[in-house]
Amino acid sequence: MTLPPQTRELAKRLIAYENAAGNTSEPTNLAPFRVCETLRQPLSAIAGVAGFRSLLSRALTLAKAEAPSLCVVQVAADGSLQGLDDLEPQIDKYQAREAGVILVAQLIGLLLFFMGEGLTLRLVISEVLPHLKLPPTSGMPVGFEAILDEIDQLQNVSARLDRLAEQNPPVTEALTSISESVRFAATVLAVVAAVKSPKPN
Repeated sequence: MTLPPQTRELAKRLIAYENAAGNTSEPTNLAPFRVCETLRQPLSAIAGVAGFRSLLSRALTLAKAEAPSLCVVQVAADGSLQGLDDLEPQIDKYQAREAGVILVAQLIGLLLFFMGEGLTLRLVISEVLPHLKLPPTSGMPVGFEAILDEIDQLQNVSARLDRLAEQNPPVTEALTSISESVRFAATVLAVVAAVKSPKPN
């Protein structure tokens, strides 16, 4: 299952945000697996425990094709990941992190396929990024102010396209698809801004 670059990029940004949160004593290379764990409860509520386990198992199978080191990782009956303690001794931290990125990207790819961009992004924002706050523009370098302004503009464009989709049934599907793509771009850019923004002067 070949994933588009933006899906892998979103996975990396989510993991970077998980690391930046700094609310855990676990090693940073385990952040990708914490993202999967964060999604377990809401997805189990939607698809059932067996449904989520099946989804994560498929993502893990696809990820193992790219990262064979994940062969020690298994999905438990409750949908949690097991074998992470056995992963670190076999490979270095960078390889463990990259394997995790691949797993998260595959999971997001499956969610996009089965749930669509709109629902997937709402789930990601509400569960993985519930405390996502963009930095204040006051004192921010000019270049970063432009990024924050772009996020606002993209979100406004998506909202306007949604309204137009409702008002124009002949092109509703096309406008909704475009709106979701714009919202996807805004979400990725927002994660970039939250994780990479310099501190205000």
